[in-house]
Amino acid sequence: MAPQRRGAPRAPDGSTAAERRRPSSTRKDRALREVPRAWLRTAGLGAGLALAALLLWSSLGTDDGVTEVLARRGEVVAGRFIEVPCSEDYDGHRRFEGCTPRKCGRGVSDVVITREEAQRIRSIAEKGLSLGGSHGGASILDLHSGALSVGKHFVNLYRYFGDKTQTIFSDADFQLYRDVRQKVQLAMAEAFGISASSLYLTKPTFFSRINSTEAQTAHDEYWHTHVDKVTYGSFDYTSLLYLSDYLEDFGGGRFVFVEEGANKTVEPRAGRVSFFTSGSENLHRVEKVRWGTRYAVTIAFTCNPDHGIADPAFT
Repeated sequence: MAPQRRGAPRAPDGSTAAERRRPSSTRKDRALREVPRAWLRTAGLGAGLALAALLLWSSLGTDDGVTEVLARRGEVVAGRFIEVPCSEDYDGHRRFEGCTPRKCGRGVSDVVITREEAQRIRSIAEKGLSLGGSHGGASILDLHSGALSVGKHFVNLYRYFGDKTQTIFSDADFQLYRDVRQKVQLAMAEAFGISASSLYLTKPTFFSRINSTEAQTAHDEYWHTHVDKVTYGSFDYTSLLYLSDYLEDFGGGRFVFVEEGANKTVEPRAGRVSFFTSGSENLHRVEKVRWGTRYAVTIAFTCNPDHGIADPAFT
Protein backbone atom coordinates (compact mmCIF):
# COMPACT_ATOMS: atom_id res chain seq x y z
CA MET A 1 0.00 0.00 0.00
CA ALA A 2 1.46 3.27 -1.16
CA PRO A 3 2.18 5.71 1.58
CA GLN A 4 -0.33 8.47 1.81
CA ARG A 5 0.84 12.05 1.48
CA ARG A 6 -0.05 14.18 4.37
CA GLY A 7 -1.07 17.69 3.72
CA ALA A 8 0.43 20.56 5.61
CA PRO A 9 -1.07 20.88 9.01
CA ARG A 10 -3.91 23.33 9.00
CA ALA A 11 -4.57 25.97 11.51
CA PRO A 12 -7.81 26.00 13.34
CA ASP A 13 -9.13 28.68 11.01
CA GLY A 14 -8.38 26.49 8.02
CA SER A 15 -5.11 28.22 6.87
CA THR A 16 -1.78 26.48 6.46
CA ALA A 17 1.25 27.14 8.68
CA ALA A 18 2.84 29.14 5.85
CA GLU A 19 -0.31 31.21 5.63
CA ARG A 20 -0.14 31.80 9.38
CA ARG A 21 3.37 33.25 8.93
CA ARG A 22 2.33 35.77 6.28
CA PRO A 23 1.04 38.48 8.63
CA SER A 24 4.37 38.41 10.49
CA SER A 25 6.32 38.65 7.21
CA THR A 26 4.14 41.54 6.12
CA ARG A 27 4.89 43.39 9.33
CA LYS A 28 8.62 42.79 8.80
CA ASP A 29 8.39 43.98 5.22
CA ARG A 30 6.56 47.10 6.35
CA ALA A 31 9.18 47.69 9.03
CA LEU A 32 11.96 47.29 6.47
CA ARG A 33 10.25 49.78 4.20
CA GLU A 34 9.99 52.20 7.11
CA VAL A 35 13.77 52.04 7.77
CA PRO A 36 14.77 54.05 4.68
CA ARG A 37 12.03 56.58 5.42
CA ALA A 38 13.20 56.96 9.00
CA TRP A 39 16.80 57.21 7.81
CA LEU A 40 15.86 59.90 5.32
CA ARG A 41 14.03 61.84 8.02
CA THR A 42 17.04 61.50 10.30
CA ALA A 43 19.45 62.44 7.52
CA GLY A 44 17.32 65.44 6.60
CA LEU A 45 17.20 66.57 10.21
CA GLY A 46 20.95 65.99 10.52
CA ALA A 47 21.66 67.99 7.39
CA GLY A 48 19.50 70.82 8.67
CA LEU A 49 21.31 70.81 12.00
CA ALA A 50 24.68 70.64 10.25
CA LEU A 51 23.78 73.63 8.08
CA ALA A 52 22.63 75.59 11.10
CA ALA A 53 25.83 74.67 12.93
CA LEU A 54 27.93 75.70 9.93
CA LEU A 55 26.21 79.07 9.73
CA LEU A 56 26.65 79.55 13.45
CA TRP A 57 30.29 78.48 13.31
CA SER A 58 30.95 80.79 10.35
CA SER A 59 29.63 83.71 12.36
CA LEU A 60 31.62 82.91 15.51
CA GLY A 61 34.30 85.49 16.13
CA THR A 62 33.22 87.61 13.17
CA ASP A 63 30.87 89.84 15.13
CA ASP A 64 33.52 90.76 17.69
CA GLY A 65 31.53 93.67 19.05
CA VAL A 66 31.51 95.42 15.68
CA THR A 67 28.75 97.98 15.36
CA GLU A 68 29.70 99.52 12.02
CA VAL A 69 31.30 98.26 8.81
CA LEU A 70 33.43 100.97 7.22
CA ALA A 71 33.93 99.04 3.99
CA ARG A 72 32.18 95.84 2.98
CA ARG A 73 33.90 93.20 0.89
CA GLY A 74 31.25 93.36 -1.85
CA GLU A 75 31.41 97.11 -2.46
CA VAL A 76 33.98 99.08 -4.46
CA VAL A 77 35.11 102.09 -2.43
CA ALA A 78 36.46 104.92 -4.56
CA GLY A 79 37.79 106.68 -1.48
CA ARG A 80 36.45 106.95 2.05
CA PHE A 81 38.08 108.90 4.87
CA ILE A 82 37.04 109.43 8.48
CA GLU A 83 38.88 112.04 10.53
CA VAL A 84 39.39 111.41 14.25
CA PRO A 85 41.12 113.50 16.96
CA CYS A 86 44.86 112.85 17.20
CA SER A 87 46.22 111.17 20.32
CA GLU A 88 49.19 112.42 22.33
CA ASP A 89 51.40 109.53 21.24
CA TYR A 90 53.30 111.71 18.78
CA ASP A 91 54.34 114.18 21.50
CA GLY A 92 56.87 111.71 22.88
CA HIS A 93 58.70 111.57 19.54
CA ARG A 94 60.59 114.07 17.43
CA ARG A 95 58.15 116.09 15.38
CA PHE A 96 58.58 116.85 11.70
CA GLU A 97 56.63 119.85 10.52
CA GLY A 98 54.43 119.11 7.56
CA CYS A 99 54.53 115.37 8.20
CA THR A 100 53.94 114.41 11.86
CA PRO A 101 50.18 113.82 12.04
CA ARG A 102 47.99 116.79 12.88
CA LYS A 103 45.12 115.50 10.79
CA CYS A 104 44.44 112.00 12.07
CA GLY A 105 42.02 109.41 10.80
CA ARG A 106 41.49 106.28 8.76
CA GLY A 107 40.76 105.70 5.09
CA VAL A 108 39.87 102.97 2.61
CA SER A 109 40.26 102.83 -1.16
CA ASP A 110 39.69 100.16 -3.80
CA VAL A 111 41.02 102.24 -6.71
CA VAL A 112 44.69 102.63 -5.73
CA ILE A 113 45.69 99.04 -6.54
CA THR A 114 43.83 96.88 -9.07
CA ARG A 115 42.72 93.36 -8.28
CA GLU A 116 45.03 92.12 -11.05
CA GLU A 117 47.98 93.85 -9.36
CA ALA A 118 46.91 92.37 -6.03
CA GLN A 119 46.86 88.90 -7.57
CA ARG A 120 50.36 89.39 -8.99
CA ILE A 121 51.82 90.71 -5.76
CA ARG A 122 50.17 87.88 -3.82
CA SER A 123 52.13 85.47 -6.00
CA ILE A 124 55.32 87.06 -4.64
CA ALA A 125 54.17 86.24 -1.10
CA GLU A 126 53.21 82.71 -2.09
CA LYS A 127 56.58 82.06 -3.73
CA GLY A 128 58.53 83.41 -0.77
CA LEU A 129 56.46 81.65 1.86
CA SER A 130 56.74 78.37 -0.04
CA LEU A 131 60.29 78.27 1.36
CA GLY A 132 59.05 78.23 4.94
CA GLY A 133 55.97 79.13 6.93
CA SER A 134 55.09 79.18 10.60
CA HIS A 135 53.85 76.10 12.44
CA GLY A 136 51.41 78.38 14.22
CA GLY A 137 49.31 79.77 11.39
CA ALA A 138 50.72 83.32 11.19
CA SER A 139 53.64 83.59 8.75
CA ILE A 140 55.56 86.65 7.60
CA LEU A 141 57.86 87.45 4.71
CA ASP A 142 59.89 90.66 4.88
CA LEU A 143 61.64 91.34 1.57
CA HIS A 144 63.55 94.26 3.12
CA SER A 145 65.27 92.47 6.00
CA GLY A 146 64.89 88.97 4.61
CA ALA A 147 62.94 87.78 7.67
CA LEU A 148 60.92 84.63 6.93
CA SER A 149 58.86 82.45 9.27
CA VAL A 150 60.17 78.88 9.35
CA GLY A 151 58.56 76.57 11.89
CA LYS A 152 58.71 78.32 15.27
CA HIS A 153 61.55 80.62 14.27
CA PHE A 154 62.65 83.26 11.76
CA VAL A 155 65.51 82.97 9.31
CA ASN A 156 67.14 85.44 6.95
CA LEU A 157 65.72 84.43 3.60
CA TYR A 158 68.71 85.68 1.62
CA ARG A 159 71.35 84.06 3.82
CA TYR A 160 69.53 80.81 4.63
CA PHE A 161 68.53 79.97 1.06
CA GLY A 162 71.27 81.87 -0.75
CA ASP A 163 71.22 81.56 -4.52
CA LYS A 164 67.95 79.62 -4.39
CA THR A 165 66.10 82.92 -3.99
CA GLN A 166 67.26 83.79 -7.52
CA THR A 167 65.09 80.98 -8.83
CA ILE A 168 62.13 81.99 -6.66
CA PHE A 169 61.90 85.72 -7.32
CA SER A 170 62.47 87.86 -10.40
CA ASP A 171 63.45 91.46 -10.99
CA ALA A 172 59.86 92.02 -12.19
CA ASP A 173 58.59 90.90 -8.77
CA PHE A 174 60.67 93.51 -6.96
CA GLN A 175 59.73 96.21 -9.46
CA LEU A 176 56.04 95.46 -8.93
CA TYR A 177 56.56 95.61 -5.16
CA ARG A 178 58.20 99.06 -5.49
CA ASP A 179 55.45 100.32 -7.81
CA VAL A 180 52.71 99.21 -5.42
CA ARG A 181 54.49 100.77 -2.44
CA GLN A 182 54.76 104.07 -4.29
CA LYS A 183 51.06 104.09 -5.24
CA VAL A 184 50.08 103.47 -1.62
CA GLN A 185 52.44 106.22 -0.43
CA LEU A 186 50.98 108.77 -2.85
CA ALA A 187 47.39 107.88 -1.91
CA MET A 188 48.12 108.22 1.82
CA ALA A 189 49.92 111.54 1.39
CA GLU A 190 46.96 112.93 -0.55
CA ALA A 191 44.45 111.73 2.05
CA PHE A 192 46.37 113.30 4.96
CA GLY A 193 47.32 116.47 3.11
CA ILE A 194 51.09 116.02 3.32
CA SER A 195 53.91 115.74 0.80
CA ALA A 196 54.67 112.20 -0.31
CA SER A 197 58.37 113.05 -0.26
CA SER A 198 58.17 113.65 3.50
CA LEU A 199 57.22 110.01 4.08
CA TYR A 200 59.85 107.31 4.45
CA LEU A 201 59.22 103.60 4.28
CA THR A 202 59.95 102.08 7.69
CA LYS A 203 60.23 98.66 9.28
CA PRO A 204 58.62 96.28 9.67
CA THR A 205 57.02 96.31 6.23
CA PHE A 206 56.04 92.73 5.35
CA PHE A 207 53.70 90.17 3.79
CA SER A 208 51.48 88.18 6.14
CA ARG A 209 49.77 84.85 5.58
CA ILE A 210 47.30 83.77 8.25
CA ASN A 211 45.25 80.60 8.57
CA SER A 212 43.31 78.89 11.36
CA THR A 213 46.19 76.76 12.70
CA GLU A 214 46.55 77.06 16.47
CA ALA A 215 49.28 79.44 17.63
CA GLN A 216 52.57 77.82 18.64
CA THR A 217 54.48 80.89 19.85
CA ALA A 218 53.76 84.47 20.89
CA HIS A 219 54.65 85.56 17.33
CA ASP A 220 51.59 83.68 16.07
CA GLU A 221 49.18 85.63 18.28
CA TYR A 222 48.30 88.35 15.80
CA TRP A 223 44.83 89.08 17.20
CA HIS A 224 45.75 91.18 20.25
CA THR A 225 44.62 94.80 20.42
CA HIS A 226 47.52 97.21 19.93
CA VAL A 227 48.73 100.65 18.84
CA ASP A 228 51.32 100.74 16.08
CA LYS A 229 53.07 103.89 17.32
CA VAL A 230 53.46 102.31 20.76
CA THR A 231 54.47 98.90 19.43
CA TYR A 232 56.94 100.03 16.78
CA GLY A 233 57.85 103.62 17.65
CA SER A 234 58.88 104.61 14.13
CA PHE A 235 55.39 104.25 12.63
CA ASP A 236 53.51 107.47 11.86
CA TYR A 237 51.25 106.15 9.10
CA THR A 238 50.20 102.53 8.60
CA SER A 239 48.64 100.89 5.57
CA LEU A 240 47.45 97.41 4.70
CA LEU A 241 47.01 96.12 1.19
CA TYR A 242 44.71 93.11 1.19
CA LEU A 243 45.47 90.27 -1.22
CA SER A 244 42.49 87.96 -0.59
CA ASP A 245 38.75 88.25 -0.06
CA TYR A 246 36.82 88.02 3.20
CA LEU A 247 34.19 85.21 3.18
CA GLU A 248 35.49 83.96 -0.16
CA ASP A 249 39.07 83.01 0.67
CA PHE A 250 38.77 83.03 4.46
CA GLY A 251 36.40 83.61 7.38
CA GLY A 252 37.11 85.84 10.36
CA GLY A 253 40.24 87.93 9.88
CA ARG A 254 38.54 91.31 9.58
CA PHE A 255 40.43 94.43 10.65
CA VAL A 256 38.76 96.06 13.66
CA PHE A 257 39.18 99.62 14.91
CA VAL A 258 38.49 99.43 18.63
CA GLU A 259 36.38 102.21 20.09
CA GLU A 260 34.35 102.47 23.27
CA GLY A 261 31.13 100.59 22.55
CA ALA A 262 31.39 101.18 18.81
CA ASN A 263 33.98 98.97 17.14
CA LYS A 264 34.32 99.53 13.39
CA THR A 265 35.66 97.11 10.82
CA VAL A 266 37.12 96.89 7.35
CA GLU A 267 36.33 93.71 5.45
CA PRO A 268 39.34 92.66 3.37
CA ARG A 269 39.02 92.63 -0.40
CA ALA A 270 41.87 91.87 -2.83
CA GLY A 271 43.33 95.20 -3.94
CA ARG A 272 41.76 97.16 -1.06
CA VAL A 273 44.07 99.59 0.74
CA SER A 274 43.22 100.47 4.34
CA PHE A 275 45.36 103.20 5.91
CA PHE A 276 45.44 105.21 9.13
CA THR A 277 47.56 107.31 11.45
CA SER A 278 49.51 105.03 13.75
CA GLY A 279 48.69 106.51 17.20
CA SER A 280 46.20 105.50 19.89
CA GLU A 281 43.42 107.21 17.96
CA ASN A 282 43.48 104.05 15.85
CA LEU A 283 43.66 101.29 18.45
CA HIS A 284 43.00 98.10 16.50
CA ARG A 285 43.16 94.33 16.17
CA VAL A 286 42.60 91.58 13.63
CA GLU A 287 39.94 88.95 14.23
CA LYS A 288 41.10 85.34 14.40
CA VAL A 289 40.96 83.62 11.04
CA ARG A 290 38.42 80.80 11.35
CA TRP A 291 38.96 79.07 7.99
CA GLY A 292 40.87 79.56 4.76
CA THR A 293 43.94 81.75 4.26
CA ARG A 294 44.26 85.53 4.54
CA TYR A 295 47.03 87.37 2.66
CA ALA A 296 47.99 91.01 3.15
CA VAL A 297 50.93 93.42 3.01
CA THR A 298 51.64 95.84 5.84
CA ILE A 299 53.36 98.97 4.49
CA ALA A 300 54.41 101.50 7.12
CA PHE A 301 55.78 105.03 6.86
CA THR A 302 57.67 107.34 9.17
CA CYS A 303 58.34 111.06 9.11
CA ASN A 304 61.82 110.54 10.56
CA PRO A 305 64.41 109.88 7.82
CA ASP A 306 66.65 108.18 10.41
CA HIS A 307 64.08 105.41 10.64
CA GLY A 308 63.66 105.01 6.89
CA ILE A 309 64.49 101.83 4.98
CA ALA A 310 65.25 101.27 1.32
CA ASP A 311 63.10 99.35 -1.13
CA PRO A 312 64.22 95.74 -1.53
CA ALA A 313 66.39 95.10 -4.55
CA PHE A 314 66.75 91.94 -6.60
CA THR A 315 70.43 90.98 -6.44
